[in-house]
Amino acid sequence: MSLTMNRRAFLASTGAVVALHPFSARAQNNQAHLRLMETTDLHVHVYPYDYYADQQSDTVGLARTAALIEDVRSEATNALLLDNGDFLQGNPMGDWVAYERGMHDGQTHPVIQAMNTLGFDASCLGNHEFNYGLPFLLSALGGANFPVLCANVVTSMGEDPTGDETLVPPYTILETSVTDGAGETHPIRVGLIGFVPPQVMQWDRQHLEGKVEARDIVETARAYVPQIRAEGADIVVALSHSGIGPAQHEPMMENASVPLAAVDGIDAVMTGHHHRVFPGPDYAGAEGVDADAGTIQGKPAVMAGFWGSHMGLIDLMLERDGEGWRVVEASVEARPIYLRGEDRSVQPTVESVEAVLESVEEEHEATLAYVRRAVGKTDAPLHSYFALVADDPSVQIVSNAQKWYIEQMMAGTEYADLPVLSAAAPFKAGGRGGPDYYTDVEIGDVAIKNVADLYLYPNTVRAVKVTGAEVREWLERSAGMFNQITPGETDQDLLNPDFPSYNFDVIDGVTYRIDVSGPAKYGSEGEVANPDANRIKDLSFEGKPIDDSREFVVATNNYRAGGGGNFPGLDGSNTVFEAPDTNRDVIVRYIVSQGTVSPRADANWSFAPLEGTTVLFDTGPLGMRYADDVKGVEIEPMGEAQEGFYRYRITL
Repeated sequence: MSLTMNRRAFLASTGAVVALHPFSARAQNNQAHLRLMETTDLHVHVYPYDYYADQQSDTVGLARTAALIEDVRSEATNALLLDNGDFLQGNPMGDWVAYERGMHDGQTHPVIQAMNTLGFDASCLGNHEFNYGLPFLLSALGGANFPVLCANVVTSMGEDPTGDETLVPPYTILETSVTDGAGETHPIRVGLIGFVPPQVMQWDRQHLEGKVEARDIVETARAYVPQIRAEGADIVVALSHSGIGPAQHEPMMENASVPLAAVDGIDAVMTGHHHRVFPGPDYAGAEGVDADAGTIQGKPAVMAGFWGSHMGLIDLMLERDGEGWRVVEASVEARPIYLRGEDRSVQPTVESVEAVLESVEEEHEATLAYVRRAVGKTDAPLHSYFALVADDPSVQIVSNAQKWYIEQMMAGTEYADLPVLSAAAPFKAGGRGGPDYYTDVEIGDVAIKNVADLYLYPNTVRAVKVTGAEVREWLERSAGMFNQITPGETDQDLLNPDFPSYNFDVIDGVTYRIDVSGPAKYGSEGEVANPDANRIKDLSFEGKPIDDSREFVVATNNYRAGGGGNFPGLDGSNTVFEAPDTNRDVIVRYIVSQGTVSPRADANWSFAPLEGTTVLFDTGPLGMRYADDVKGVEIEPMGEAQEGFYRYRITL
C-alpha cells in the first residue's frame, strides 16, 4: 500500500462536501486557480499530544492539520502542499529519535514518514534542522519523498551564490499541470527556493563550523531568482524560514522576509520562524506589510502559526501570458485547527486523520515510554507561573545544574579561579503559548518529560568570560521584558508583549534590583534604544557592589553564547568552554547526582520599590496553587483575564 493517501479515497471516506474557492469558480478559459498550502514550524508535532504534560492537546499536531488538507485541496482546482521548515526538532519525539533510537539505514524519521503520508510537494530547512548535527540531518532527509531546499547554507562558496555548492538543493522547479476554467489541462512550472536564517552558524556552531557556511538571504535570492526564471519557471515561491521583520535590508539579517518579498521575480512568500500567524494582528502596522490582506511588499505571504496549529493558504489566480502564466490576483488565509470558546476553552474544529497517526504509532508509543522515565526526585514544586516577576524555582534548577557542571569543567583550567555565575531564562511562560504553557512539576519523581519541560531546546552548555560591566549590560538587555512604569500610578501593564520570555535571562551568583520607572536600554530585538538608561540597580557580588573590571565565567547555552537574542558582548568571541553535552543532559545528571533536589528560588533579584505604584501581569490560572510561596514580591489575585489567563496585581 502506498504511503501517500489517495485523494479520491480520502474524500470518499470523509464524505466531504466543500465549495470551490471563488478563483476556481470564476476562472476563464485562459485562467487557472493555483492554491499553495503551507505548514511551518511543525517541530515533530505529528500527534495531537503534549508529551511534557503527557496528555492529548487539541491545539497541535500534523494529524489534525491533515484533516484540513483534503478539504483545502477540494476547494481548489489545483493545489501544492509545502512545508516551511523546523520540522525535525522541537518535542520529545525528536529527541528520542536523535538520542535513543538514532537514524539507521532503511529507517525513516517519524515526521518525514507523516509528511510522506500526506504527499508533501516540497519543504525547506529551518534553523532547528541543524540541532542534531549534519550526519543526522542528511540521514533524516534521505527518507523524504519530496525535495528539501535551502539556498543559503553552502559547503563551498563560489564567486556568487549561483556558483556555490549547497548542502541541499537550493531550489527546484516542479513540473506539474493546472486545469483552467474551461476544463483544459496545461503544463506549469513552479519554482521553489528555500532560505534559513544565517544565524545558524552561531546557534549550532559546534555542528557547522568548518563544514558549511551561510550567506545572506536577500543577496542569495537576488542571484538565484533570475536563474530560476531563465530555466523556465512560470511563477516563483520563496520558502522563507525567516520571520517578518524590518523592511530595510541589512546584511545577514535573521528576519528577512520583508526585503525578500521585494526581490524581483518572487511571486509569493511562505514565512515562518516567528511562531506567529499571518495574515492577522500579530504584524499590524509593520512597514511594507498589510496584515489584513496578507501581503508583504504587495505580494501574497502567509505564516501558519506553529506545531500544526494552522494551515496557511495562498490562492493565486493565474492567467496565460503568451506561453507562460502570471499572477493576476491573490488571496491569503491562515486556517486554524481549533477555536477558543467564549469561556476560553479550546474547541477543536477537526479530528485527527488516522492514516497519519498510524504512520508513526510505534514511534509515539516509544516516545511515551522515553519521557516517563524517572531520573530523581524533587522536594519542592517546579513551576514557571511567576518566572517573569520573581526569582523562580524552574529557572533556579537550570541555573544550579549549569553552575554545578561548569565548575567541574573549569577545574584545572586557566579559568579555575574565576567565580562561576549562571544565566537561565524561562522557556514556558505563557504568552502566545497560552494559559497552559507553563512548567509545572509537582513534588515527587522527576522524569525525562519533566526535564524536557524545564528546558525545551536541545542546546549545548557553553561558558563565557565576561567582566562585571558586561554582566550589567547582559541584565540591562534582559530588563527589556518590562514596560516603563510611571511612579505613583496604579494598575499599569508590567510585561512587554513583544519581548520573548527566553530572552529574560536571570543571572545567579549576583544580586540586583530592576527599576522599571526608567526606559529600557535595549529594544526587543537587542538594539540600543535608550543609551543612557540604567534599570539595573544595586548589582552586587558576595554582598559588595560589583567591580566592573572583575572577570567572571558565566554558564549559559550555545544559543546565547553565540549571539542568540543579540545580547551585548555575546558573539561567540568570549566563549571559553564548549560542552559536548546538552543543557537537558546536564540537568538530568545533576538530578541523578543529587538524588533529591531542593530547587527553591533564592530571590537574588527583585523590583526596585516605587511608592504608591501597582502593576498588573497575567499568568496561568493553575499558578494560584503557588502564589503564597512567591518570594521577593507582594502580589494579590485580581481574577480572570483574557484568553484564559489569571491576573495578579503587584505592589511595587
